Amino acid sequence: MNRETLLQLLDLARWAPSGDNTQPWRFSIVGDQHLRVHGHDTRDHVLYDYEGRASHMAHGALLETLRVAASGFGLATHWTVEADEEARAPTYDVHFSTNPGVPPDPLFPHIQQRVVQRRPMRTTPLTAAQRAAIEAAAGDEVAVQYFASFAKRLKVASLLWHNAEIRLTCPEAFAVHRDVIEWRARFSQDRIPEQAVGVDPMTARLMEWVMQSWERVQFFNRYLLGTVIPRVELDFLPAVLCGAHLLLRPRQAPAGLHDWVRLGMCLQRVWLTVAREGLHLQPELTPVIFRWYARADRRFSADPALFASAHRLAQVFEDLAGCGPDEPFFFFCRVGVSSVPSSRSLRLERERLMR
Repeated sequence: MNRETLLQLLDLARWAPSGDNTQPWRFSIVGDQHLRVHGHDTRDHVLYDYEGRASHMAHGALLETLRVAASGFGLATHWTVEADEEARAPTYDVHFSTNPGVPPDPLFPHIQQRVVQRRPMRTTPLTAAQRAAIEAAAGDEVAVQYFASFAKRLKVASLLWHNAEIRLTCPEAFAVHRDVIEWRARFSQDRIPEQAVGVDPMTARLMEWVMQSWERVQFFNRYLLGTVIPRVELDFLPAVLCGAHLLLRPRQAPAGLHDWVRLGMCLQRVWLTVAREGLHLQPELTPVIFRWYARADRRFSADPALFASAHRLAQVFEDLAGCGPDEPFFFFCRVGVSSVPSSRSLRLERERLMR
């Protein structure tokens, strides 16, 4: 193994998913069989990175992508992590060793094919074989719960509709929404391109204008029903028009960084398996994240009404899932059959990710 092989692995690994394409990692090569991942989180300026959990799961997805990528080169991986108590900047040391005679992981061809589909999908039900593959990918430590019937999809649509109202009227989320979209773009290296957002061109132009300032957002929401069109196009219709919604539930509550990283590895295996099964996926993490805030009694906004809404919707989510407030959720998404999206988030070039 040599440096060139490590660089090829990094070219694949950088396609791991991260919240809003934040890519919370940088790389350095320590030796011919040793890669260091310098992780960070975005909790200080991204409302949706509660205690860094979303970033830590992204780190796990990166490590799992490295494992799958390495299998294509006849290599095995072993990783360790060092971090302080808050784990704001964990360092992952990844070591590679030869693994002769072991075939590439079947997920290897799908590393770059995996993509987010934010537009409506077909309502074709998942087959028994597809469900079995997803559950096998999740493993014994994670339960997969499905919401597939029209009635259940409608209830999920209602849940997302109301959570989206929090998202779109929360001043603390405004800067995230303003900065995450690359307007008038089909592809983006470090954000979400406009054409992948999931709205029609007229709505996109309106959103671009409104999101120039919080004052415009407030005026539009108050007097012109400004949240309605985005919620219909981005939340309600896609929730109804899909094959099923999946809730991933760890059988034991995660207790720290290592557990969240492991869950991120799990979600990447599930996502790559969804791609292998000819399906597409869209994360639906807003209800999960606002539930984290509610159950931890953590106010995320200066507006107390938003926290009250999050608390109420956490109960709605739990009723839908048939569980109690202490049972952990970590990933919620919709899956289904659709055409390949014509627009997507790309990644920063490898050289810009090196330290």
